[in-house]
Amino acid sequence: MSFSDLKKQSRLGSLTSKLVAEVEKTNVKSNGSDERLWKPSLDKSGNGYAVIRFLPAPESEDIPWAKVYSHAFQGPGGWYIENSLTTIGQKDPVSEHNRDLWNSGNEADKDTVRKQKRKLSYYSNIYVVKDSTNPENEGRVFLFKYGKKIHDKVLAAMQPEFEDETPINPFDFWEGADFKLKIRKLDGYWNYDKSEFDSVAPLLDDDDALEAIWKKQYSLAEFTSPTSFKSYEDLERRLNQVLRVQQRRVVADESYEDESEGRGSITADFNSSDIIPSAPVVESKNEDEDDALSYFQKLAEA
Repeated sequence: MSFSDLKKQSRLGSLTSKLVAEVEKTNVKSNGSDERLWKPSLDKSGNGYAVIRFLPAPESEDIPWAKVYSHAFQGPGGWYIENSLTTIGQKDPVSEHNRDLWNSGNEADKDTVRKQKRKLSYYSNIYVVKDSTNPENEGRVFLFKYGKKIHDKVLAAMQPEFEDETPINPFDFWEGADFKLKIRKLDGYWNYDKSEFDSVAPLLDDDDALEAIWKKQYSLAEFTSPTSFKSYEDLERRLNQVLRVQQRRVVADESYEDESEGRGSITADFNSSDIIPSAPVVESKNEDEDDALSYFQKLAEA
């Protein structure tokens, strides 16, 4: 799709309908420290504020986000930190192991399943409009990894609940809107509830500048390419290694507000030296427990 086609589809509103159709699909098709990734920061008051703009799908791609499931937990034999093959619609050894535990009828096994459940992440290209903590990021294109709570705000903008609200495509250069990312720290977690979209406005008034930004975007297809995932056999081998001796404390990333955002897992810059021996597993607040139970119930019925 050319840049002129992108602008034409913006006027027709057809991009929004494509995104809504993608959201409604029931089956949707690791990351070391990555300088392409932008992450917000807290200021001295313990709050965070930044303004970002979600960008359209990169050239030759249709969807402006990639959806990835992963597992991150520590077992007796070490850490299991892997993307889940369920991301690309394939069987995954952790999901199968969790299904067996869930079907045992043992509540302790179900607790283990909850600790080992899938974590959901999204990746999108963004343009950083304002980043007071790190102003050198302003005016640059990054990848942004975010969780279900922020993604829900994106979907709510596209599919508002009330008739007096006008749907927008947050990923549109011309008819989209800046996203004001507001972070508060509540009970040790980063909370994004106050984040919101600004009024609809073009990102820039210069189409040449917009096209230059578009051409700087990163491919999202790599995140869901089968070649980016380990084989079932390799994952099963690693899982068998992990499920052996005494568990230790999970090193949590407080920037995620709950397990749907990745809290309780190991982040991309995980270092094995961060493991703290002989401490109990720390469970994170889980506001998505109903989703987890539903997921494992479906596994049990499979």
